[in-house]
Amino acid sequence: MKNILITGGAGFIGSNLALRLIDKGYNITVLDNLSQQIHGSDPVLTSPLYQSIKDKVTFVKGSVTNKEDWQKALNGVDCVVHLAAETGTGQSMYDIYNYVNVNIGATALLLDILTNEKHQVKRVVVAESRAIYGEGRYFSEELNTFVYPEERTEDFLSKGDFEVKYQGVTKPLELVGTTEDSKIHPTSVYGITKQVQGQLVHLVCPKLGIDAVSFRYQNVYGPGQSLSNPYTGILSIFSTRIKNGNGLNIFEDGKETRDFVYINDVVDATILGIEVKEAAGHAFNIGTGVATDVVTLANTLINTYGVDVPVTVSGNYRLGDIRHNFADITLAKDILGYEPKWSFEKGIGEFAKWVNEQEIQEDKYDASIQEMKDKGLYK
Repeated sequence: MKNILITGGAGFIGSNLALRLIDKGYNITVLDNLSQQIHGSDPVLTSPLYQSIKDKVTFVKGSVTNKEDWQKALNGVDCVVHLAAETGTGQSMYDIYNYVNVNIGATALLLDILTNEKHQVKRVVVAESRAIYGEGRYFSEELNTFVYPEERTEDFLSKGDFEVKYQGVTKPLELVGTTEDSKIHPTSVYGITKQVQGQLVHLVCPKLGIDAVSFRYQNVYGPGQSLSNPYTGILSIFSTRIKNGNGLNIFEDGKETRDFVYINDVVDATILGIEVKEAAGHAFNIGTGVATDVVTLANTLINTYGVDVPVTVSGNYRLGDIRHNFADITLAKDILGYEPKWSFEKGIGEFAKWVNEQEIQEDKYDASIQEMKDKGLYK
């Protein structure tokens, strides 16, 4: 499988993946619409992500929601890595039709073409997300079993009670890594769309004799990440705030955690998903297996940049956000041979070094928060 199509291949993960695959001797086609939210108003001239792959790939500017664009991009392709998507839990809660159309509709369109038209595709690799797990996996000492708390309600959040609850349990729950067989119960429109994407690919592709592989990426970060998009990537959002001398507003009590995984590790894992025969039929968590709280993240960035800005732990919250989640990566280790090489400290250092070399971007964070306030989704 030497001819690979990467949808969203001019994006953060996609462009890094494309460059690594080119180095390995693959022929890469990219289908990307060069979204203004990610690439700016004149992406052909000013987008570093697009510039990094320009003239190195067969580039198809188009949309994954357009059948003719798919048909053009799929010509001669052996493997599809489907990364193109609308991302961000918060924005998904009010941009619902667009998220469903792009994430679910485009995947359905791809599968419809693979079912009804001639092609040479042998494997489809699709990006799911850790968002499909909702509030994640916990252990209850009282019940002596693993439990999966439901979405937190505004009744508790409005009182500053941010921890998850489980019916009939009074003692605090122990957070544990989320395994691939954990309960799927997303708490955002984005999470639902990524769940359905994965289900569609794993349902349809095997019936066509096509390998299906999916990745449930955790919070991916690293050099090249958009610093102007205020809707996704907490490291980018915080970095742009800090570089503009603006304070950081940390939601809830700052103890909420995420699994931050460096871009190089994500690219390594994705290539294994393309190349390892035994990956077929599996969904893999890709992270570090380490939970880091948001206050620690904020303080680490401030110290690394050497810019002193005020940090406010405000108690604000967004409906649809989860409390905790980190990945159990045992399956990826066992089947793919995946092993994360980048620690949080090492990755932050490289990311901050890159940010320091970039022009300071306009801080659009406040406008994005106002949008959520107007929709009643930010409290």
